[in-house]
Amino acid sequence: MRTTKPTRSGEQPLLSSYHSSDDEERGRRALRGGNRRGSPLPPTATTWSQTPTYSHFAASDLITSRPTLSRRSTNQLRSRSPTSARLEAKRKYTYAAFFLVTSLVSFVVQTELASHIQHDLGWDKAYAMLYLTHGSWVFLWPLQLIFLRLQRREQTWNQFWNNHKQMLRKTAQMVERQEVRVPRGMGADRSPWPYLVRTTAMVTIALTVAGSSWYVAVSMTTPSDLTAIYNCSAFFAYAFSVPLLKERLRLDKILAVFVAIIGVLVVAYGGGSSSDEAGQAGPATRFAGNIIIGIGSVLYGLYEVLYKRYACPPDGTSANRSMMFANTVGSLIGVFTVFVLWIPIPVLHILGWETFEIPTGETATLLLISVVANMVFSGSFLVLISLTSPVLSSVAALLTIFLVAIVDWFLTGQPLEAPAILGGLLIVVAFGMLSWSTWKEMNEEDRKAPVDLSSDSGDED
Repeated sequence: MRTTKPTRSGEQPLLSSYHSSDDEERGRRALRGGNRRGSPLPPTATTWSQTPTYSHFAASDLITSRPTLSRRSTNQLRSRSPTSARLEAKRKYTYAAFFLVTSLVSFVVQTELASHIQHDLGWDKAYAMLYLTHGSWVFLWPLQLIFLRLQRREQTWNQFWNNHKQMLRKTAQMVERQEVRVPRGMGADRSPWPYLVRTTAMVTIALTVAGSSWYVAVSMTTPSDLTAIYNCSAFFAYAFSVPLLKERLRLDKILAVFVAIIGVLVVAYGGGSSSDEAGQAGPATRFAGNIIIGIGSVLYGLYEVLYKRYACPPDGTSANRSMMFANTVGSLIGVFTVFVLWIPIPVLHILGWETFEIPTGETATLLLISVVANMVFSGSFLVLISLTSPVLSSVAALLTIFLVAIVDWFLTGQPLEAPAILGGLLIVVAFGMLSWSTWKEMNEEDRKAPVDLSSDSGDED
């Protein structure tokens, strides 16, 4: 027969300081539940003041009598404090800012070199250039491995390699389950490679089709249409983030994306040259080109969200782990490109749509630099998506429109027109708005997310 629990006024001060209130209450409920196997207490009714709380129990008995923690309690025990959440968000944002600057600079270099190679040097091989640039991603993981090895020279190679493999395996399991702490059992020992192969194929195909659409449409529509439509991928990234990433519709984000797209439209059509460009392509051809680049814009937004959803660690993962796995996934995309996506090259050559030609001399040198720049941009962009969100990364990529225009100004001597300046400023304002909104979200999510207790130093887990 259970007795009602009296007030705790009679509890000794020593016991009050020795036990936490949550653990003590759980233990009391278990003791009042009746006779336990191996319990040293008889199942007689006693008052609370007569019930011993710790001196009559062995450690093993306390362990067996204690019920399993609920999911809510577990999350509370592993949740970050507001201070640590802000520090982790600040750390992620610092890394993201570095990789943002790196991606912007490398993209401008790649764009200027690619334009010079195609238009001035005459090596206009769209798919071959796409294959080379995306195939170069295969070097992201080996370069990362060399960098990590130089940081850990005190370790033997076997120790370093085993730690690194363990880290990648556990991170892949976290990605597959979208949980920071993968529970033991429940398939925890299952290899994550089949999942990674499927995910890599899905993400790479979406990326390749999106990238190819740009090269196909470039000769069918006007440059203004091409720029305006393709860069609407920021809108589609947000649209796909709602169902796939369960992202909330926020007014500030919607407004930021809207302002960014307005900025792109001002840059694309504000110069008054669209009417002249329209005569270069017939209405039917231009319409078909716009449809193709529209599909590419949708697929590029989808690619960014698919990568974030299926190839990035969940919220709460340490920044170092997220960065290392982003480069690993980038290398897997490069491997898939090299060993699978070479197939269209001979097909295009046989059909006469793109004759295969090995670059030589200055073309080969500049192409190599362009490919390296794209590898740096792509690796930085993947890390940026992993640390922040596809929407922020998409709007950040729009900054390259303004930067390329500024670089062209210095290279050609032609000053920027007013629409280019106004549109660029709108994109910058939109990026600032979205950055502030993302910063607040990261603070909120890191405060609620489970803590990644692994070492941030790298491979040790």
